[in-house]
Amino acid sequence: PLEISLTTALELRRLKLACLIDIRLTFELEIGGEIPGACALPPFRFKQLLGHALTEDEHEILDGDIPEIQDMQHFFSLINRLHYTKDCIRVCVCNSGRRSLHAAQLLRSLGYERGFSLAGGYRELKPLLAKGNGFAAARLCCVTRFNSARGF
Repeated sequence: PLEISLTTALELRRLKLACLIDIRLTFELEIGGEIPGACALPPFRFKQLLGHALTEDEHEILDGDIPEIQDMQHFFSLINRLHYTKDCIRVCVCNSGRRSLHAAQLLRSLGYERGFSLAGGYRELKPLLAKGNGFAAARLCCVTRFNSARGF
């Protein structure tokens, strides 16, 4: 299965076995807020850096930039920094859980066999964050945004 429940994800975070990759768009992060301890990586950049074709709309969102070798090196460094081995559990989170399914599939295609999607996405997680527990209490791995010299 590609999806894991919020309960499972919380337990994996508590045990420090999982890292979060927040693939929501920048405006979604600004509106909904960031997930403490998650690594924010825009989904279309994620897709592009993995060598997958973008739709016309996705190109427009990214201004049609073609990633340079430094961008790809930074991306893989970021993914690998989430834990030292490919065995680490990487939980992708989007707003509803749909885009994160695709991101988890992309991770698996790269050899990260323990890539998963959080069922229900940020909408499922948000009530716990508001209470100040759950993921908020488990600050680990990398807390960063994907940025290059060109600012994406």
